[in-house]
Order: sequence, then structure tokens, then C-alpha cells
Amino acid sequence: MNPKSFTEQLDAPARRFDYGDETVLVADLGVSDDAVTIDVVDETVILVVEADDETRQHEFDVPAGTVAKALINNGVVTVEVER
Repeated sequence: MNPKSFTEQLDAPARRFDYGDETVLVADLGVSDDAVTIDVVDETVILVVEADDETRQHEFDVPAGTVAKALINNGVVTVEVER
């Protein structure tokens, strides 16, 4: 899970922040929250964006054995992974 893969797949700038026992990845999609569905299934973050009459799905792996949660707020996707 790195900002480069987020940036390339989402075509949106992404940043990574490391805090003690947690890594946070943030990307500004520039779309409304209603246009995005995000979920974590097993060790995969699944992101579906419905914008401009098009649906795009992206999947990102998180490290095995970690706890991850993902959310969107004001068009900004945040993925938090506890190490």
C-alpha cells in the first residue's frame, strides 16, 4: 500500500503518513461522497467511484495480518492500517 499506486490508479494525488503503530493513506478524489463506495474485505480495500457517467473499481491490498479501515469524507478517501 503506497501513495504511488493510489495516485496512478485513482488519478488523484495521495499522501502517506506513518504514526507509531498506524499508517494512513489519503487521496483527494474530488468527487462527492455519494459517488464513492469504499469497503475493506479481508486484506483488500475496494473502492468504487461513479462519476461522469462512468463506474470505476479499484482494489488495493493491505499488509497481511493488519487491521484496516477505510472511509470517505468530503471527497477525501482515508485508509488507516494498524500494524
